[in-house]
Amino acid sequence: MDAGALEYVGFWPRVLASLIDTVLVCLVTVPLSLWIYGAAYWTSPKIIKGPADFVISWLLPALAILGCWAYWQATPGKMAISARIVDASTGGIPTAGQYIGRYLAYFLATLPLCLGLIWVAFDPRKQGWHDKLANTVVVRPRLRGPKSVEFGEGRGN
Repeated sequence: MDAGALEYVGFWPRVLASLIDTVLVCLVTVPLSLWIYGAAYWTSPKIIKGPADFVISWLLPALAILGCWAYWQATPGKMAISARIVDASTGGIPTAGQYIGRYLAYFLATLPLCLGLIWVAFDPRKQGWHDKLANTVVVRPRLRGPKSVEFGEGRGN
């Protein structure tokens, strides 16, 4: 698709996409966790309750998200808003390394009071810190945005 026919996806649509993804992940992980650990799952002070919790709460969501990105360039939430993740320099499909880096960078972006995620609201290319670190942007077909997408080096990455 021509870059001029795309727009950067801003903060609020991305919040909506994240909420959709969170609900979907919880629909799978919460019942599994309760089935294995029972009600004690909610009262235990441990961050990771055991090996099954690590698999269900950390590994399974990571694999699901990375798998969605690799297959569709988007999670179900991003697909609901017609968004996809692309390489910020070329507009092409990001590499596996970019996807993994982007996923891990989410954790860094949340550390200082989620400033790295809120950054999307103020950045000209609507990149959060996780996007900047992975050299990705989130785009969708142009709906109403005044700024067209531009790919290439030196665009405020």
